[in-house]
Amino acid sequence: MTITGPGTHVARPLPATDLAAGHPLGLDSSGRPHHPVLLIDLDSAASLPEPAVRAAARAAADALPLTVGLARTAPPPRLRPLTQALTFTLVAGHAPLPAECVVAGDLDAARDRVLAAAAHAPQACLTLNRVLRQTPLLDVRSGLAAEAAAYSMLLGGAEFRRWLEARGPARPADPAAGRVRLDRRDATLAITLARPHRRNAMDALMREALIEALEVALLDDTVERVELTGAGPGFCSGGDLDEFGSARDHVAAYLVRLERHAGHLIHLLRERVHARLHGACYGAGVEMPLFARHVTATPDAVLALPEIAMGLIPGAGGTVSVPARAGRWRTAWMAVTGARLDAATALEWGLIDAIETMRR
Repeated sequence: MTITGPGTHVARPLPATDLAAGHPLGLDSSGRPHHPVLLIDLDSAASLPEPAVRAAARAAADALPLTVGLARTAPPPRLRPLTQALTFTLVAGHAPLPAECVVAGDLDAARDRVLAAAAHAPQACLTLNRVLRQTPLLDVRSGLAAEAAAYSMLLGGAEFRRWLEARGPARPADPAAGRVRLDRRDATLAITLARPHRRNAMDALMREALIEALEVALLDDTVERVELTGAGPGFCSGGDLDEFGSARDHVAAYLVRLERHAGHLIHLLRERVHARLHGACYGAGVEMPLFARHVTATPDAVLALPEIAMGLIPGAGGTVSVPARAGRWRTAWMAVTGARLDAATALEWGLIDAIETMRR
């Protein structure tokens, strides 16, 4: 199937050797890229000599578009320099694959899903692609700074403005009290996100309450264990959509993200934190808890990174915490497509450490 139009770049997958030719983004006068994706045929690359594989890998790492490998069968190990340099690789079938590959039962449908996402929000997709090539190489604080800078930039972009217009007027905020519950049991501090009527959507008040709770554990050495849970049907449905667009000063928003970052505090406490996920775990509801060393989920847990559809990238630490567990390639797939992962897939990818049969 061929997809054409603004934001797509498809006729047929390119041979890997064509990567070195250079492929511009096709920016129009408004800076909108018309060629944000390069599809790479990996089946035809299986017989390439090693120097050609390495040359293609260097070109893929330097390319500005998303570079997406397509393979009907699992790429042979000799192609790993290339697959590791791509944004990610889609492989037909259901066999276990290395972290740079994503199983696609229907390869054409998976490809079209990527192309549709890139057509909808090409600027956000391209920004994500470059950020994810940086953050795994940085320490946590520097990775969060790179993410925050890119996120704050996208707040001023046309794709996010379009999403805001489609969302419509924000609903009034609910009462301020009771966003987070604390319960001290001997050496354990239980922290519960407690806004179940809004699926524990993370607004500024909840973020501050969570930060204060985590600071208690950070300052009190008698807290040997922190249990992080969510009340109601889901752990956390992500950022409160009604607060999106409220930041008028994007530089200030960048600094707030750096200084008031719950995920960074969880990282500092990581050996003591056990995050227990259930139900909807979207956006911040995935990104923050994955900084913990111990993450479990119930069978009904669903993990997703939905920000690209809003013209943004993960902004609660997801470009740092998710690739630390699943690799940058599967993180890119999750974020670009907004794919919803069940608990079994999350366990297979290393996003969680175990599946709990029941909530505690």
